[in-house]
Amino acid sequence: MKLNTLSTAVLLAMLPISLYAAGEPQASQEQEVETITVKSKRGLISYVSATGAKSDTPIIETPLSVSVLTPERLEDLGAFTIQDAIGYVAGLYNGPYGVDTRGDWAQIRATAPVQYVDGLRSLFGHYNNVRLNPFSLSQIEILKGPSSVLYGQGSTGGIINLVSKRPQAETKGELWAQMGNYNRKQAALDFTGALTDDEQLSGRIVGLWRDSETQTDYVDDNSRIFAPSISWQATDNTKLTLLGNWQKNESGSSTQFFPHQGTLLDNEFGQIPSHRFVSEPGFDRYDTEQQSVTAIIEHDLNQDWRLRLASRYSDSHADYRTMYAWPPVFQDDNRTVIRSISMSDNSAISVTSDMQLHGWFYTGNIEHQVVMGLDYQHAKTDADRLYIAGGGGPLDLYAPEYGKVTDLPGTDQLIDSPYSKNYQLGLYVQDNMKIEDKWLISAALRRDKAITSPQSGDSDNQYATTGRLGLMYLFDNGVSPYVSYSESFSPLLGDDAYGQGFVPLQGTQWEAGLKYQPSGTEHLLTASVYEITEQNRTTSLTEQQRNDPNIIDPNGQVQQGEVKVKGLELEAQLAWDELDIYASYAYTNAEVSKSHRVGELGATLSATPDHQASLWATWRPAQWQGFKLGAGVRFVGNTSDGSAYVEQNGVVLNDPLLTPSYTLFDAMIGYDFEQYSLSLNANNLSDKTVLTSCLSRGDCFYGAQRSITANLKYRF
Repeated sequence: MKLNTLSTAVLLAMLPISLYAAGEPQASQEQEVETITVKSKRGLISYVSATGAKSDTPIIETPLSVSVLTPERLEDLGAFTIQDAIGYVAGLYNGPYGVDTRGDWAQIRATAPVQYVDGLRSLFGHYNNVRLNPFSLSQIEILKGPSSVLYGQGSTGGIINLVSKRPQAETKGELWAQMGNYNRKQAALDFTGALTDDEQLSGRIVGLWRDSETQTDYVDDNSRIFAPSISWQATDNTKLTLLGNWQKNESGSSTQFFPHQGTLLDNEFGQIPSHRFVSEPGFDRYDTEQQSVTAIIEHDLNQDWRLRLASRYSDSHADYRTMYAWPPVFQDDNRTVIRSISMSDNSAISVTSDMQLHGWFYTGNIEHQVVMGLDYQHAKTDADRLYIAGGGGPLDLYAPEYGKVTDLPGTDQLIDSPYSKNYQLGLYVQDNMKIEDKWLISAALRRDKAITSPQSGDSDNQYATTGRLGLMYLFDNGVSPYVSYSESFSPLLGDDAYGQGFVPLQGTQWEAGLKYQPSGTEHLLTASVYEITEQNRTTSLTEQQRNDPNIIDPNGQVQQGEVKVKGLELEAQLAWDELDIYASYAYTNAEVSKSHRVGELGATLSATPDHQASLWATWRPAQWQGFKLGAGVRFVGNTSDGSAYVEQNGVVLNDPLLTPSYTLFDAMIGYDFEQYSLSLNANNLSDKTVLTSCLSRGDCFYGAQRSITANLKYRF
């Protein structure tokens, strides 16, 4: 294994693991019991996260950017989806491609994150998984920046880890009824408690039923969820938890890929309505079903060492039928688009595992918290597809007439495509070292092997070594400045123009920041600046390279592209007796720094706002016991279409299009009495029509219109 400079530095930093102070055996160290506050009094602020270090660690002692959303926070925000829930997080742009019933999309630091559930990767392939519901979660954790050292292949943006609700020994439950616009009707149940008198066995049932339309005509958003779980405290040292999940969603394509003209650009017939449906009623659908079971085994070897094994089997399927205009342009009448037909039956079967050994010990005056692990991913994805260009015929977007296309293809016409198998095996080690309760050094190193094995053809093997190194100082007044360096990798399939196999995309990040938890308060404030570089991006050949006699494919690509992302993020969670505030700001500058492709060098990455700011406040007056009033504002700055400004001989060949900035308002009012809770939530209170992004390929995306829900909850 060839180690780069960072890897060597990480190894040197981790040497104290094996060095014990002379004459001071570990048993002589007296470890003080530290009490860690997990949540604020009302549960809106979480002070602990397991995502950044794969063990429960105070956020203020994590030299990385981590944001955590609790169920209490999600309830105040009135979040329908995970995409809605993350809208107030600094540096995260939720819904960059508008309202989409197929999944939850986001950009973290200008890049799409990877989604995990309970620390295990949950999405493989495209459009073959169900959309999870926030009601089934106990927490949403966002780790920003490259994170391959603990999680393997992934993006430079970071990960979103969804933490499932688990059984509790205390008997409690919740019934929830909800009604809203777009004929939304939803009912949910969450019940947990001990199943035996000695509380060694506990269980939980989470269920949800929803019948709803959406802001897009003819597109529903129906869901059924059943998630039973059970925990068995087999011995004082061993615990087994099983999490089951069955979910079925029935929906369609709410994203319509509208042309620039009539959305971003003026059209003589006005703006295309945001509710317009481009596909065909009765044909369009995105129906998904998924079953999964997760097993988590925790075993204490002794007071200082613990084993943890998490494994999940998941089987999902999606029945996808839609029509859309491609290319997304009007015909000569500036009213009509030509629709193409896209059909697919997609499936994904995956097995994921993560085995960890956690240890706590001292070497001299250095306290070590060590995690060593081996994780494994094996996913088989398959898709039978059919695409018919122009097969959907014309549609007038200003006065649509549906039902004219009668000879629609059936399932028997799908073309069987080869399946693909993806493997990943990773070995990692991390040591969080605390020196005299002041200095904190976090060092981690990982080695991965990733294999893509198509049904026909040779397997593509790729290897990567990644590391992370962080330094933090813990002041007595609650201030914790830090600096860190981290890496990521993402496999890239195929061969370059020279006939050589692609190497993985590589991401690196430098980050410096400050975390502050004022003594005697529940406040948590964080600030960070960062610079990310992603290398080995593919780019087209130069004219000189095309004439190289060693070139095998003159139309091929080489890995000489690069992207740089620089930014600033501020986040404040403040809690007083009667008032809670969640505020954030982010500045992001993301550009293509190297490329041979015309019109790409210097381009700002698409769907990435330059500025974002948000503020949510909830007031609970003491004189009106049970009453609560919340209000929020979200500002999203300009986004680029992803192309670069090109001028030649004084003539502008390409001038990038900017999507306008916008500001949205949200509100909540509620009253809690005895075991009941009543609330009314409104998102996009003014019902403002906005464009979340427009791309250089020609399409634009509408954001969510106003949504209003009335909620009644009974807790017992």
